Amino acid sequence: MQQTSSNAAASSFRADVLLHSALDHVSVGDFRVTLVRAGSYWWDGGAMFGVVPKTLWSKTQPADAQNRIEAGFNCFVIETDGRRILIDTGGGVRHDPRAVERMRLPDPPRLGEALSSHGFEPESFDLVINTHLHWDHCGGNTAEDGPTLPRARYITQRGELEHAREQHPRDAVSYRAVNYEPLVEAGVLHLLDGDGDVAPGVEVRVAPGHNRDMMIVVVRSHGETWCHLADLAPYAAQVVPTWVSGFDLFPIETIASKTEILERAASEGWWCSFAHDPAIAFAKIETAEGKWRVCQKRP
Repeated sequence: MQQTSSNAAASSFRADVLLHSALDHVSVGDFRVTLVRAGSYWWDGGAMFGVVPKTLWSKTQPADAQNRIEAGFNCFVIETDGRRILIDTGGGVRHDPRAVERMRLPDPPRLGEALSSHGFEPESFDLVINTHLHWDHCGGNTAEDGPTLPRARYITQRGELEHAREQHPRDAVSYRAVNYEPLVEAGVLHLLDGDGDVAPGVEVRVAPGHNRDMMIVVVRSHGETWCHLADLAPYAAQVVPTWVSGFDLFPIETIASKTEILERAASEGWWCSFAHDPAIAFAKIETAEGKWRVCQKRP
């Protein structure tokens, strides 16, 4: 069968992804950043890519018979000078049978198991950054007996916790109190009011769009930079500014936030990471024919 041009483009992209899928960590000056994927789930591709036509997004994220695409629970470990910081904690394991079937969620590893399999013991973490409190980013925060990481301090934005507690009909389904209220009760959830450094060389910045108070994480050392884009660009293909998720509460602000950050990422050679891409953990942003695209090759 002769391959169509769109299928050829998709196959070429997937081959490139597979070629570089072993890129599971990067060095940023004195820091090492490692991907820990705590499983994955499948969700409607149209919801993940909003108004972008399926003929375009399916070139990079093929859908199953129910139009679902794979979404990784991508967590990242930052290490330097004996300090360990975890960014996001995945979707957790507390899901009812209907949700498991709806999301093609087999038996995801518990966060502690996922970390230990990469050589990171749960007791070794000092800090957990919850970029926001949607269930698929903080579902591993807690276990039956309390915080999953017993020595860690957890942080998120004050406005994010306030919005989670509001339970607005638009996005209440994304917030599950079991993922954050036990941390409040244990006195280990610390609330931020805006941008700031959370450790030497590690900065969090509010990047509105997906919601009002979601944070990105920026690590800088010896002239090198890594930026975790969280749900500002859940997939690598969404470095196109107008490729905005249907879940975003403020899509116009998503475009503005993404444009500001990716302009710097492209011009300064940052490594970037994506919250849900099941194949691309780290990439640099480059400009080609006036558009941004990802480049996964190490320099």
